[in-house]
Amino acid sequence: MKKILVMILMVIGVTVSPSCKKYLDQVPDDRLTMDDIFTSKKYVDEYLASIYSNIPNELMQRYINSDHSGPWIASSDEAMYNWDFNYSRNMNQSTWASTDGPVSDFWTDYYKSIRSATDFIDKIDAANPVEVNDALKTRYKAEAKALRALYYFWLIRMYGPVPLINKVTSPDAPLSDLLVERNTFEECVNFVVTELDAAYADLPLQPINDEYGRMTKGIVKAYKEQALLLAASPLFNGNTDMASLVNKAGIPLISQTYEPNKWKLAADAAKAFIDEFVPSTYDLYSVQNGDPFIAAYLSCRDISLLNWNKEWIFGRSNSGVYSWHDKTPLHKGYTTEVQGFGALGATQKMVDAYFMGNGLAIDVPGSGYQQAGFVEFKAPFDIKARSTFAQWANREPRFYVGITYNNSYWLYQGSNNREVVTNMEFSGNSGRSQSSSDISPTGYTVRKDVTNNANSRGSMLLRLGQIYLDYAEALNEYEPGNPNILTYLNLIRKRAGVPAYGNASGQIPVSTDQSIMRSIIRRERQVELSFESVRYFDCHRWKIAMETDNEPVRGMNMYADGSAFYQLTTVADRTFRQRDYLWPIPNDEILKNSLLVQNPGW
Repeated sequence: MKKILVMILMVIGVTVSPSCKKYLDQVPDDRLTMDDIFTSKKYVDEYLASIYSNIPNELMQRYINSDHSGPWIASSDEAMYNWDFNYSRNMNQSTWASTDGPVSDFWTDYYKSIRSATDFIDKIDAANPVEVNDALKTRYKAEAKALRALYYFWLIRMYGPVPLINKVTSPDAPLSDLLVERNTFEECVNFVVTELDAAYADLPLQPINDEYGRMTKGIVKAYKEQALLLAASPLFNGNTDMASLVNKAGIPLISQTYEPNKWKLAADAAKAFIDEFVPSTYDLYSVQNGDPFIAAYLSCRDISLLNWNKEWIFGRSNSGVYSWHDKTPLHKGYTTEVQGFGALGATQKMVDAYFMGNGLAIDVPGSGYQQAGFVEFKAPFDIKARSTFAQWANREPRFYVGITYNNSYWLYQGSNNREVVTNMEFSGNSGRSQSSSDISPTGYTVRKDVTNNANSRGSMLLRLGQIYLDYAEALNEYEPGNPNILTYLNLIRKRAGVPAYGNASGQIPVSTDQSIMRSIIRRERQVELSFESVRYFDCHRWKIAMETDNEPVRGMNMYADGSAFYQLTTVADRTFRQRDYLWPIPNDEILKNSLLVQNPGW
């Protein structure tokens, strides 16, 4: 059985940071000082583990910043929480503020980890050689460097350019040493890439002792590509809408000149990762089955369910799970083992984004999509055919992985002596007559990544399928028409059980025009990476959120039974303003540091 790295928030009962040094020196002799930590391998391991502890767990998005989870799924156009307390509701109405707790929590927690990583890097070489040999020191330092780079990456994709603080300031340092300005975005990306490259040399190819979740060569190379793709994207590459974001000296913090070569750097980094690690270390996950449709369904379903399968590049080990309840419908009248809250609803827009079984979009002639009526249809997760709203029949396998729709057989039947079938009509077992809060707002619930229980497990953060799509995107922007664009796009589609794009028999004809191909790649990302906390960042870095996130959320009519339930209904309006592309710098940080400048619009 694979071991997991257990994250420890505190080291022997006290916070391990240099700012506590004076306090630690004064505590009784049976308490640790900072010097004590580096005398013992046990303490060193725990200190390093504490740096890992702020890695986000995206299975906890019900409560923002629980285990550093984000609001990403429900703050995008693919989903919506029914609960007002979820912070995505503030973001979707553009009513959030720089004084809000979540805005400061991410900033504070990530910088805490950066500070601890820097302290660890500075001190590990002096660790007791009897306890921590040179080989361990080298590897541990590389892990800390990689972690520091990742925390910076997560900061810049949220807040844009941030201060690069890579020295530990003494508690009695003068105020002038504590005032730092924001670095340019380019400086931030260059630092992240440089640190990841430096860490690569001293990291293992595979996790030592199967401690999955610890830094490896593949992880740092993958995040190097992620950072370069972010830098190449329209939000940060020649974005004149950010012209007013300058430091106190008037220097632009985001480049005002578009540089197409940044796409080449991202494409080259993605291809370098693929050439080095695929298929020896990572590969697309697949399941064999005599029925190709079932094989595709199981392959796409189990990517996130089977912990540390060969497609996972990075994840957070031993993670708590709120998402099981958020995605499992209420199922009133059944046993508690199949009863959830079902409050994370997929939007009609996301439902419509999935292709038909023949690989065509629903609005393309010949797709076979039916707007109205009901058909007898057996879903790949079901044991028999059922009366199904025609819109949901004969869709591609990923649709049935991602969406729970009305009158669908539940994934796990538990100990019930009758079929557990989800009914979200007003009077149904998961309808509004049962609860005003613990039900879907849209008449659909997110189905992807639901296991048979809410036990702790791995939380996937990055997988190979995303790298393939990153490569296709970057290549199309830099070298449209390159045959590798379709090669890697079609690898994703083949695994998903839908026809490839191309001009060969059985393929879907497609133009190699850059603009058309861009739309195709973005649609494929929307479907393949749905509900994986990717869509939010895609729409932001592409600068299309003013369009995608200003649309009303639509779904079924949750206040009706029977045929009236299936009437397309506006569930909520959303507002997105130009300022919302970047998170605000926390107001407390602006007040404390006169050199910090705020993001535009905040």
